[in-house]
Parts: sequence; C-alpha cells; structure tokens
Amino acid sequence: MTDKGFDAFKKRFDVSREEMTRELFRENAESIRVKKEKTAVKNLERIIDAVFSISMEKGFQAMSMRDLCDESGLSMGGLYGYIKGKEELLALIQGQGRRMLERFLAESLTDLTDPFEKLDALIRAHVYLSEVARPWFFFSFMESRHLGKEDVSRAIAMEAATEKALSDLIEEGIDNNAFAPCDAELMAGLIKAMQQDWYLKRWKFKKRGTTVEQYADAVVDMAFARLARKEG
Repeated sequence: MTDKGFDAFKKRFDVSREEMTRELFRENAESIRVKKEKTAVKNLERIIDAVFSISMEKGFQAMSMRDLCDESGLSMGGLYGYIKGKEELLALIQGQGRRMLERFLAESLTDLTDPFEKLDALIRAHVYLSEVARPWFFFSFMESRHLGKEDVSRAIAMEAATEKALSDLIEEGIDNNAFAPCDAELMAGLIKAMQQDWYLKRWKFKKRGTTVEQYADAVVDMAFARLARKEG
C-alpha cells in the first residue's frame, strides 16, 4: 500500500523553494537576461520572497519597483536583469504556480487505477503541495481579486483546471459504477473549497493543532462518505 503521509509526498516530489525557482528560471530563460543559472535562481528566490512579503503587507498592486528593490536587496538595474516590470513578474509567478500544480496533480495519479485511490491521491497532492508552497498558493488566490482582466483570466483558468480534474475523475467513477451518482461538478467544487481552506485559514487549524495529514484525511473521508455506493 502506498504511503499517503506528508513526508512520503515530500520524498516523492521535489517541492523545495530552490527547485520551484529553478524550474521557473528554465521555463523563462529566454526572457531573463541573467544566464548563469546558480546566480539567477538565488536572486529570483530573493525577488519572489520579497513579492510575497510585500503583498502580505500592502498588496501586489500597491507594490512599487522601489519597494521590491528595498525588500529584495537588489538594485533597480539588478531587478531588470530578471524582469521588465511588475506585470511580467506576476505572469512568471502565476505561470510557475500553474505548471507546478498541474504537474504534481498529474504525477500523483501515476500507476493508479482504482477510482477511490485516484481521488485520494488527487486530494492529498493538492493539500500537501499547498502546505509546502503556501506562499505561492496564498498569493495566487488573494491577488487574483485585484488583477487586470488578462491576469484574472489566467487565475480563473488555473482554478478551473484543477477543479475539472476532480470533476472528471468523479464522473469517471460514476460512469464505472464505482461512485454513487451525484452532481460531479458540485462535488468537485466542494472538495476544492475544502482544499483551499487549508492554506487560506491556516491560523485556524494551527490553533486547533490540526496537522496537514489530519486535514487531508478529513477531506478524503468526507468525499468518500458521499461517493460510496450504498449496499442494498
């Protein structure tokens, strides 16, 4: 039986800050003027950490490039070696968040065939990833309310894609008579809302002493209780 714990997830998937930033650099190497990977990754980490910090304090839209210089410790010229401006920086962060989530959700289903095991893996992958990369998830959700039209569309598309992965899996289970009949889209939306609650209201669960594994267990249990077929 596959280990469903948080530590096993972290061993299976490299979700370190450095690796996420390295992937961002490699995906956008053509637009980033600094070409030495080690230097670029280190400074991109500083820039992204600064964005998250400033956004928590006053929001991304209110952030100036001067604010970003002060918080990251890079000069204005240094910043422009990586980004042309705020909008490009936002697109980089959004794009990496989308790639990271889609990849880990897809890889979590590798070699699984049982509908309940697949749903369990999909739910846990999202919750566990949001624990490791909480600043990325929190930033993407909170700032999506204040973005321009194009950026809002990208944020909505990312959320819709992850919710559709759930609804498609639930519909497949219903069609195969593994799951009890239900509104698959509604059920997926409810599961997604519970997943988001973990990183949006982290303080509440921390106060209660709830671990990420306990929370993932609870979401899985609630989903299984609704989707299990009744005997007789």
